Amino acid sequence: MATSTIDLVSLLDDVASSAQSTINTVPRVDEVDGDFDAADIPSAAAQRWVKIPDVVVVVCDLKGSTALGTGGKHDTTTARIYKSAVDGAVRILHEFGANYIDIQGDGGFGVFWGDNRYERAFCAGVTIRTFSDAWFAALRAKDATVPHTGYKVGIASERVLVKRLGTRNDLEEQEPVWAGKPVNFASKCAQAADVAELIVTDKVWDRLSSNDYVAFSCDCHGAPAELWEAVEVEVLPEDSRGAVRLTSAWCDTCGPSFCDAIMTGARKRASVTEAKRQEHDRNFRAALLAIRKRDAEHRYPKW
Repeated sequence: MATSTIDLVSLLDDVASSAQSTINTVPRVDEVDGDFDAADIPSAAAQRWVKIPDVVVVVCDLKGSTALGTGGKHDTTTARIYKSAVDGAVRILHEFGANYIDIQGDGGFGVFWGDNRYERAFCAGVTIRTFSDAWFAALRAKDATVPHTGYKVGIASERVLVKRLGTRNDLEEQEPVWAGKPVNFASKCAQAADVAELIVTDKVWDRLSSNDYVAFSCDCHGAPAELWEAVEVEVLPEDSRGAVRLTSAWCDTCGPSFCDAIMTGARKRASVTEAKRQEHDRNFRAALLAIRKRDAEHRYPKW
């Protein structure tokens, strides 16, 4: 079937004219609160954007998916890998109340805003990380030749501007664009993580680190221990590279109760002493400040 001829000159003139008109027009920006519904994101035909003052984004990225291949006998294996992984991650984001979910290739992201957004996003991230272990074990049991893979998770937060962009008056060819740092930063954190790791930016850490259920291990193996490690995400801008990494999953015994406690707003545990909290706070403040200092010295070298 022959394709129609494209008038390339007219097409380029039209898109250039439309771009110039957009550049010359100051858009309307409406700030919304936590009750905003994703269904109300303005369409491409609307002359306005929506500003959400603070969202938390969870990105999950399947390691080494390009090595899975789609050749010959591997087609059905690849199809099952993608479907089982993506279906699981999306189900988890949905269950923890992500306000918007986007699927991208072998993973995707969830955007959380409104009440308990940090707690919901964190619990979703750890649950995806935990699911990843069981998912890969089932995959390897089915096919021992499957390369080591699993979800890497990143979490970031910041304000965003959002609206749908694409073909005007055709919603099927439009997608929300989240202009700002959180999707980009969360994606970079996920890229910097390894399989079964979760990395959060220092801004997210500031909101969560004072919660005993987040910062310390359960009591199953003795006194509560620190679970996190300060790291530098080199692909982030120099003034934003400080982050914190978690390698643990939910405990088989305590995970459900810890998840419930975080989701319902509990913050303190009797087994975590005030001295331990203060030591934990000092350690991470010092580690993150050291990363910022190194970045500042790299940015402004001394002569």
